[in-house]
Amino acid sequence: MGNKDVKRSYARWAPVYDLVFTLAMYPGRKAVAAAADRPFGQVLDVGVGTGLELPMFDHRTRLIGVDLSEPMLRRAQSRAVAKHLANVEGLLVMDATNLAFPDDHFDAAVAPFVLTVVPEPEVTLDELARVVKPGGEIILVNHIGAAKGPIAWIERGLGKLSAELGWRPEFPWSILGDWIDANPNVRLVERRKLPPFGLFTLARIEKL
Repeated sequence: MGNKDVKRSYARWAPVYDLVFTLAMYPGRKAVAAAADRPFGQVLDVGVGTGLELPMFDHRTRLIGVDLSEPMLRRAQSRAVAKHLANVEGLLVMDATNLAFPDDHFDAAVAPFVLTVVPEPEVTLDELARVVKPGGEIILVNHIGAAKGPIAWIERGLGKLSAELGWRPEFPWSILGDWIDANPNVRLVERRKLPPFGLFTLARIEKL
């Protein structure tokens, strides 16, 4: 699954994304915003999509949102205007594997439901770590694939449809865990399952 697949998929999803995903992903987005809030600080929201989590942040937290999909970003912009989110300082088309920001720039970065979408999750993690200040955090929420059993079989089957779905259902924790273990400048602060039904996992990573 490459960037062309992602763009094509989310151009299709954009008109109905909120209707389909708002309820299931609400706890994850709420948890991300609560963990990342930095009143008077600046937070980067990677894969901001239609901006569902933007109103969940403290209004004093300054936000920059980026996404590969322009149709999704247009909806985020409409949401920011409609809800008078003056703390949203920019919504930009950008590749998560090549962020156009300087090193050590943000107080925190969030990437909700992103690692299962991007073609190169490790490169995306490298970029998040690069742009976050030492002492800041990277906050992630993702579905982590089952290691074995019937759910794992189903996810492997759905994996063949990744390009059409726009994400990888079989995403293993080892991708994230191995990246953390290989990078001495980060440490895992928290890992916990979230509703509904523990389907998603929150990970908080501190940059040292």
